[in-house]
Amino acid sequence: MCKRHLLGSLVLALGLTTLGPVQAAGEQYFPLQSYRVGPYAAGGTGFFGGFIDYLKYVNANGGVNGVKLVWSECETEYIVEKGVECYERLKNGRNGAPAAATNPLSVGIAYATLERSTADRLPLITINHGRTDSTDGSVFPYVFPLQLNPYSEVSAILNWIALQGGGVDSLKGKKIVTLYHGSPYGKETNEVLQQLADHYGFALTLLEVPHPGNEQQSQWLNIRRIKPDWVILRGWGVMNPVAIKTAQKVGYPVDHIIGNIWSNSEEDVRPAGAAAKGFLAITTHPSGTDFPVLQGIARDVVAKGQSDLADPKRFGTVYYNLGVVNGILNVEALRLAQAKYGDKPLSGEQVRWGFEHLNLDDARLQALGAKGLVQPLKLSCADHEGGGAIRIQQWDGEKWQLVSDWVQADRAFLRPIIEASARQYAKEKGITPRDCSKEG
Repeated sequence: MCKRHLLGSLVLALGLTTLGPVQAAGEQYFPLQSYRVGPYAAGGTGFFGGFIDYLKYVNANGGVNGVKLVWSECETEYIVEKGVECYERLKNGRNGAPAAATNPLSVGIAYATLERSTADRLPLITINHGRTDSTDGSVFPYVFPLQLNPYSEVSAILNWIALQGGGVDSLKGKKIVTLYHGSPYGKETNEVLQQLADHYGFALTLLEVPHPGNEQQSQWLNIRRIKPDWVILRGWGVMNPVAIKTAQKVGYPVDHIIGNIWSNSEEDVRPAGAAAKGFLAITTHPSGTDFPVLQGIARDVVAKGQSDLADPKRFGTVYYNLGVVNGILNVEALRLAQAKYGDKPLSGEQVRWGFEHLNLDDARLQALGAKGLVQPLKLSCADHEGGGAIRIQQWDGEKWQLVSDWVQADRAFLRPIIEASARQYAKEKGITPRDCSKEG
């Protein structure tokens, strides 16, 4: 008897219905377009380290209603073309385990795979970044800029600056420079910043720093000439410590530089040494380990030598904790979708429903051990962001200290801009927006 017939006889004799790997029947797959080399490796290793460690923590505690979480990585080096190749390679799942969502942590890769993800009905998660108009889920049903889209980010920064002067009227006449990374990510907020400048009456100067950001002398000499009240740093990777050190060289006060959401990590300030003391940055989550969920990961993953981190000292850092937050949001979307579709591995389309119905209030965050780590989020068909708030942190030379309460973006001002951009995209692509009043 040939091997094929022999194997078939064994399957029939054992009452099996599949020749695929048995363990895949109860597994949910997360494809990871990660980057662990190149100028942005610090962000990638921290974020994906936290994400993977949270998935391991969930598995150590029974999975999601008995469904085990599995993943594999494909190295993108933060290069768009490689990110697209990785997406195509991983999108169909692994060994029969369906893909839940894609989380590239790259604006360029997110833009390049948005239409592919939509066609494949696979959620594209762009936590704290991505295409801002994808906040409008009626046009972008598969894209989720969770917590903080780029427009909310700069609006909230300006609202905090306004609070330092007693209110939004204090913005009038101020000079603000935005120093931005020369990439789709860096340029994402230029247009809305000008609209906000026109609205509030401050003078805006936009200065680009070419990738990767190792040379900024001319930009900072220009800043010294302008003498702005504030500098908003939209940096990434090596650009950030170079900006801080160059600011010191030209005599610009570091406590009047506000780093954006990708200029707020320990890896952004430690290489700058003493020059970084007093540097301000926004955050959607604190660093540190004083949260039950982090303590659970320490107990069930790190202490057992199973952490994805190469350097255990990075446990609880900004990038790592963002990975944990992202893991929580992905797993909660899956858990919510299971309540509707059953406690089993789900399709991307089913998990998309879970993301769109996320409602993480203080009670649920408390139950997850993540109260204070994750801001309350409520998503809907119309709103794929759900948060829109920041806090300000300041580097004291050793660690980050929170120096503000939550500051909300002016979402009422931003919403018409977002909707207009989404409608234009829909018109260009021949998309008929969903009627969110009919979505359940």
